[in-house]
Amino acid sequence: MLQWTTAGAGKRFALYVHHTDAKREWAYDRDSSIGRLDKGLEAAKAGNWTVVDMQQDWKLIYPPAQ
Repeated sequence: MLQWTTAGAGKRFALYVHHTDAKREWAYDRDSSIGRLDKGLEAAKAGNWTVVDMQQDWKLIYPPAQ
């Protein structure tokens, strides 16, 4: 999807969410047992996409229960 988004002419924005926060949400990476992000992380690097690290870049994952 991000490859398609960035393939067109003009300004484009590709955001890759890297799920790294097992405490507040879920964590998986290149070597995790539930998912492998090798291709996605390599494509993000090659395509100069913005990569957001959930643990480091997001203050809040889910809003507090009301």
